[in-house]
Amino acid sequence: MRNVTAPASKSLSHRYCIGAALAEGRSELFHVLESRDLQQTRAILTACGASFDGLPHDGAASAAWLVTGMPRPQGGPQAHPLSCDVHESGTSCRLLTAVLAAGQGCFRIHGAPRMHQRPIGELVDVLRALGVSITYEQTEGCPPLLLETTGLKPEKVGGCVHLGMDTSSQYFSGLLLAAPLAPAPITVELGGQKAMSWPYVGLTLQCLEDFGITFVVEQRPSPDAPWQRMSGQDWRKLREAVPGCLRVTVQPGAYQPGQHTIEGDWSGASYLLAAGAVGRHPVRVQGLRQDSLQGDRAIVNILQRMGARVETDDYGGITVYPSALHGIQLDMHDCPDLVPTVAVLAGFAQGSTRIDNVAHLRHKESDRLHAPAEELAKTGVVVDELHDGLLIHGLGGRSFGLREPILPDEVALSTHNDHRMAMSLSLLSLRDSAINIRERLDNPSVVDKSFPDFWQCWEQIR
Repeated sequence: MRNVTAPASKSLSHRYCIGAALAEGRSELFHVLESRDLQQTRAILTACGASFDGLPHDGAASAAWLVTGMPRPQGGPQAHPLSCDVHESGTSCRLLTAVLAAGQGCFRIHGAPRMHQRPIGELVDVLRALGVSITYEQTEGCPPLLLETTGLKPEKVGGCVHLGMDTSSQYFSGLLLAAPLAPAPITVELGGQKAMSWPYVGLTLQCLEDFGITFVVEQRPSPDAPWQRMSGQDWRKLREAVPGCLRVTVQPGAYQPGQHTIEGDWSGASYLLAAGAVGRHPVRVQGLRQDSLQGDRAIVNILQRMGARVETDDYGGITVYPSALHGIQLDMHDCPDLVPTVAVLAGFAQGSTRIDNVAHLRHKESDRLHAPAEELAKTGVVVDELHDGLLIHGLGGRSFGLREPILPDEVALSTHNDHRMAMSLSLLSLRDSAINIRERLDNPSVVDKSFPDFWQCWEQIR
């Protein structure tokens, strides 16, 4: 049995750092993920007027902060916009673009070259409708961009905007985080054709509630039906949303300072749990909330459906045992970050696994449909790229003798400069103790983006 602890949630760490920075007064945040992406978020919030002072804490990959908040983000003058470098953090870019638009002054939002290829146009269009001046410096619809604002103006849109989640749920979440700074209520109605990754919006609502922000969630059975207000905490039960049939109204108000502890990250834990299924030893992961709103909690169900033995205990641990896996069909629009991990798991399975409804993964840190297909092909796994997913032909139980992905001695693997690719490809090393996967990856340090002590955890479970 191998025992490890899940890292802190990256998604919640971003949101609670933003909430604390917008709360006038002092807040204490504990078990905050300490990663490259979070460094960028904190640096931008600090440049805008908040302060983050370290508190004593345990663990090298998490931090505790005393946060002194600001009334609203403050930018620079038109001649010298405040530089806001998000590097490769899409979460920082999308959430903070909306939040900075609710501030005062001029901001230049930019990042690494790959970030300048990632879309943000739908969010920009809505912010422009709310009275914010935004200019693209290079490619239309992508950073870098110049943002000049005197705050959001809901009266320009009658208090209501339509915002889709076809490409990213972070547009919706960013506007919800910004909305309390507006002078009047803002209703954000879900538009577009489909809603990707709705559970991440649930995490944003959880953050707003914890910082004392008032909001109302409404649904309706069809776009021509009357709206129905969800009572109490019923919004927590939402697992998906239908465009034209859901809206959130956020009241203006002050973020309230407080004390918050960030829960464990199901995304980061997914690699550790998957290792239990395909490795040589059972793996027990602790530090996860089984009632979490995180969409990547779905990894437990996926593992079970694929035939893995999974057990929970009274002490908050989840144990996955080495198991014979089989292929399944999956709609992963609510848990897209799991796709690289599930693709590798599927390589070990008997039969084929089909992953659907994740076309937007081509616009992540890497093309997360092409990258797994390319790397798994090096191990003998055949992967068909679909227009919105993958079809992985597993090797488990094949009659011609190749029963699992094999990593030949001379073959190196590319991370495609993507932290989730690096961690998911690590699963390929678990059947052969002679493989040092860090030496096979072209950029093993890319895990610093979201899980800085991943390699230390990996050594514990090999």
